[in-house]
Amino acid sequence: MESNDAVRALAGLAQPMRLQVFRCLVVAGQEGLTPGALVEAIGVPATSLSFHLKELTHAGLVTQERQGRHLIYRAAFDQMNALVGYLTENCCQGEACAVSNGSLVCSP
Repeated sequence: MESNDAVRALAGLAQPMRLQVFRCLVVAGQEGLTPGALVEAIGVPATSLSFHLKELTHAGLVTQERQGRHLIYRAAFDQMNALVGYLTENCCQGEACAVSNGSLVCSP
């Protein structure tokens, strides 16, 4: 991942509602969610949700697919993993980070 891509992705997540939408899509997995399901899940007005989904899509963190009359939104796991990799590639002074309880643990 290039630094400009990382900045765009981080900017996309740098808003509480977008972060909540993205996390909801991560939980949904590859099945994804329709806008209606997202509105029900997080209680955001549909017009606001549309704006936030557009921003997340522009940031490369969410994909959109039409299935018949419905739009399905999914977290772009490849981009999410690339962002996490970009953010952690130089941690632990170039050594592999330890994993504890499913989380990376970087020693100072």
